[in-house]
Amino acid sequence: MDKKFSTAIAGAVMLVCLNAGAAAPAVKPGPADAQFKAVYTQEWKWRLSQRQEDGEDDNDSGVSPSLPRIDAATQNKRLAYWQGVMKKLDGIKEASLSAPERINYQVYKAQIAALIAAQQFREYEKPLNADTAFWSNMAGTARRPMSKEKEFRDYLKQLADVPRYFNEEIVNMRAGMARGFTPPKVTLVGRDGSITSVTEAKTPEDTVFYLPFKSMPASMPAAQLQELRAQAVKVIRDTVIPAHRSLLKFMREEYVPAAREELAAESLPDGKAYYQSKIVEFTTTSLTADQIHNIGLEEMAKIRAEMQDVIKQVKFDGDLPAFLQFLRTDPRFYAKTPEELLMRSAWVAKKFDGKVSQYFGYLPRRRFAVIPVPDDQAPFYTSGRGGPGVYLVNTYNLPSRALYSMPALTLHESAPGHAFQMPIAMEQKGRPPFRNAYISAYGEGWALYSERLGVEMGMYETPYEIFGMLSYQAWRASRLVVDTGLHSKGWTRKQAQDYLRENTALSNHEIETEVDRYISWPGQALSYYLGEMSIINARKKAEKALGQKFDIRAFHDTVLQLGSVPLPVLEARIDQFIAEGGKSPYPDL
Repeated sequence: MDKKFSTAIAGAVMLVCLNAGAAAPAVKPGPADAQFKAVYTQEWKWRLSQRQEDGEDDNDSGVSPSLPRIDAATQNKRLAYWQGVMKKLDGIKEASLSAPERINYQVYKAQIAALIAAQQFREYEKPLNADTAFWSNMAGTARRPMSKEKEFRDYLKQLADVPRYFNEEIVNMRAGMARGFTPPKVTLVGRDGSITSVTEAKTPEDTVFYLPFKSMPASMPAAQLQELRAQAVKVIRDTVIPAHRSLLKFMREEYVPAAREELAAESLPDGKAYYQSKIVEFTTTSLTADQIHNIGLEEMAKIRAEMQDVIKQVKFDGDLPAFLQFLRTDPRFYAKTPEELLMRSAWVAKKFDGKVSQYFGYLPRRRFAVIPVPDDQAPFYTSGRGGPGVYLVNTYNLPSRALYSMPALTLHESAPGHAFQMPIAMEQKGRPPFRNAYISAYGEGWALYSERLGVEMGMYETPYEIFGMLSYQAWRASRLVVDTGLHSKGWTRKQAQDYLRENTALSNHEIETEVDRYISWPGQALSYYLGEMSIINARKKAEKALGQKFDIRAFHDTVLQLGSVPLPVLEARIDQFIAEGGKSPYPDL
């Protein structure tokens, strides 16, 4: 690893983010715009041809007949290609771009720099973390609705490609093993459950991969239905299940035993530069680990003071640790059935619908479903996750899923959080497709802001639900302390767990799964609170500057209309919002 080069890449991302907030004169579209559009149009077309995995990103473009090529030679070509793109971007004068393309440039250049950094650090040699892995991501295709014959036939071809794909992943993982680039061993224990759910299935029809063939359109001819189902059984039995058996053997006999014992990202090859690149990627700022750690400690002190106010309000006779223990153990706060948890989540989501027009002008066209996390993923999955069309609620281990936290969780994952924000961004017209890429600091910052917004909206009906929101705020502020503690300050797993246990009402199960997620996914946990702080500070600035002219609907529409951007770009857009007198980006609403 060339340390100078990797540090330079991280620096390039920082410079893009720092420059984003700089004011620039209005420029009409000209040659620089055309030059830039040619670069990103060609690169995006190439990127689609590479079939980069999108993880949980929404994709309505059909089912691919193959899985991505991920071998080392292909990865090296990607690195060289993106480095060439960066050289072209460096040759474009940002000041010569029109205002819309200047924003695109700031977003795109940071995106390309992050892609280069990921290739340079060979992230593809570690294609899993504590709650997500390449094989479980792949199974996500099986849960998508399919209705056309071509989709089913392409899906069968994709299943036939599983052995090649798994083999390339295993070769990459062996390369990571050889240089100590693996998740920590402690975060891999039991994570093969989503593999054994396939290998131990009684029949091919009992695997997740057969799901599309259980709900085929009734309009299909009977002979065609029979043929496609027979092909599915054959490819799952003869190809998919054996590939999973080989993967399971590799994980149990080679990978997990050889995984590193150390927890810190800074203990990885070129670790300090690697962790800093993750900080830049997930926060879009130039903050250091020490600075973030101290911000976390300061914010935790503020939140604890708010918690004490709630404890006084409910007249609890005891201190914060005693109150947290009371919340974790009193059965009144926990659902008795998975259906109760799902129905509570749906109720909160519908309650928001009655208040939305007071706080938002533009509403997304796309609706979302409330569904449970799949059984094979649930034991190690987070409490909930949302996106276009879906709000996943984890109904595993009900005594760990507090009902008083459901309003905050629902606002974060469904509306006005992820399942609301992402579709709005995707519905914007005339925006390059790369702008739909998810920037964690913006997306998670908005979702966490949505939890706080719930207080204004009257979404919390009891002091306990307010405390649930504060516990979730503390959970995200704690991440600033815990993530940097683990990856930069030598914290142990127990230290991280104890910190969350002492400062949040999270259950022990959630604390264990969350800490393992932070250990195996360095930097991602930093996105949430820093993003929320940026949005809150921008709002305060706008409220102070605009006074009586400040319109909460116009502010929210401006933030959401922008879509995922680095935080400095968001802050610059709110400065423009202020300069324009706080006008809505949708004047007709």
